[in-house]
Amino acid sequence: MQLIALTAVKHLSLRRKVLFRGFRQTATMSTLLINQPKYSWLKELGLKEENAGVYNGAWGGKGEVITSYCPANNEPIARVRQATMAEYEETVNKAKEAWKVWADIPAPKRGEIVRQIGDALRKKIKILGSLVSLEMGKIYVEGVGEVQEYVDICDYAVGLSRMIGGPVLPSERPGHALIEQWNPVGLVGIITAFNFPVAVYGWNNAIALTCGNVCLWKGAPTTPLTSVAVTKIIAEVLEQNNLPGAVCSMVCGGADIGTSISKDERIDLVSFTGSTHVGKQVSLMVQERFGRQLLELGGNNAIVVFEDADLNLVVPSAVFAAVGTAGQRCTTTRRLLLQESIHDEVVEKIAKAYKQVRIGDPWDPSTLYGPLHTKQAVEMYKAAIEKAKEQGGTLVCGGKVIDRPGNYVEPTIITGLPHDAPIVHTETFVPILYVLKFKTEEEAFAWNNEVKQGLSSSIFTKDLGRVFRWLGPKGSDCGIVNVNIPTSGAEIGGAFGGEKHTGGGRESGSDSWKQYMRRSTCTINYSKDLPLAQGIKFE
Repeated sequence: MQLIALTAVKHLSLRRKVLFRGFRQTATMSTLLINQPKYSWLKELGLKEENAGVYNGAWGGKGEVITSYCPANNEPIARVRQATMAEYEETVNKAKEAWKVWADIPAPKRGEIVRQIGDALRKKIKILGSLVSLEMGKIYVEGVGEVQEYVDICDYAVGLSRMIGGPVLPSERPGHALIEQWNPVGLVGIITAFNFPVAVYGWNNAIALTCGNVCLWKGAPTTPLTSVAVTKIIAEVLEQNNLPGAVCSMVCGGADIGTSISKDERIDLVSFTGSTHVGKQVSLMVQERFGRQLLELGGNNAIVVFEDADLNLVVPSAVFAAVGTAGQRCTTTRRLLLQESIHDEVVEKIAKAYKQVRIGDPWDPSTLYGPLHTKQAVEMYKAAIEKAKEQGGTLVCGGKVIDRPGNYVEPTIITGLPHDAPIVHTETFVPILYVLKFKTEEEAFAWNNEVKQGLSSSIFTKDLGRVFRWLGPKGSDCGIVNVNIPTSGAEIGGAFGGEKHTGGGRESGSDSWKQYMRRSTCTINYSKDLPLAQGIKFE
């Protein structure tokens, strides 16, 4: 049962979450936020008190009824009926049938449908961003920004729809053509996490659709309303174009659904975003059937600051990357490596900036820092701080749970730990920044690379030689390697993903589209002869 909770929520176990959710389902309909005038805008997204959690061209959901809670006050928002295994089977079968229609549509025409999805999202970007803020807990501008990412990747995918293709290669044989042909893999199962309940699905969905695939989405169990609302927007576009709704299917569910997606040979690619621990389990299940997988897992990201750095860039970058989304981004800065000559000065400046971070309701436009997603995350925050103290850390600021409704904790800075302390090497999905003091470039680069994950990294320096050493083979071993910008806030035009225990997958831009297609090398003989390669004679 542990698998799918961690699938969607990196730091939770399913057993604890199910017990927690089950206990809180006693809330009556009258207490749901959706019934309060302040939150009546939720109904503009097609949401109601109890929502169908299955879509495959028709809406359904005969499984467990779960309640979604607002992290800012822990009050119930609305309910969702999850899928049964029978409904999962029905949805997969419908998706496979829908692919037969979708794959026959020319890529530029598929791009036109994706363009319409992007436009539909644009029309509801503010209200959908508000839902992300309400249900996930990130501040309003980040919620809107997340929907904007989906819109942007739709725009990108439209252009891609007229560019996908392989090369024509020189053949060594006369009268022969050698080409690469790219075709869709078929059905893409997309399992996403709570922290980006819209954008990560968007990265996968827009590119997968353009490439000729159909999608089956299982969102996080703690953000089901966002999954439903996004699917309603997409479904309307498909219906308006007389296309099978199962082209973009959705199933809300638990461990049985997630395990089925991983083991199901009918699903041609499994794209999983979540923890390294669960990603490994998913990977083993998919690999056991020789299936394809795209893994976006953990990150223990570092900013490395040298003494020649522009501190006017360093301080806001470190604060944004460590505090943004309350430390719940996979690209959050968790380690700040400072050259010893500037260590004290930078710590003082960042600590001062931390105290100016405006904490409040995530949908208040003036708020910069909202709650953690769950009560369990608060407990993990407290446990991590205690471990850091036990291992020799000094609390510079923060370290306490905030006494107010919701899951609020203070953004925290800890110094004095060894670079290889166990807690420093642990990705804790909370706003704790470990500050380390280094002497040399060689030492700093080594510390950046010594953690198991390899997602994002950044240095701050004016030394051009150091910049290119950082980008080179002996520099950062991460999938995202930045200079003079934070570890977070990646653009959609580049490939997003990481190395080592981050999983090796790539989503979004660049040539990430290749993950959603299969390649064939094709040799065509248009002559009347049959020459063999390598000059072999077989007569």
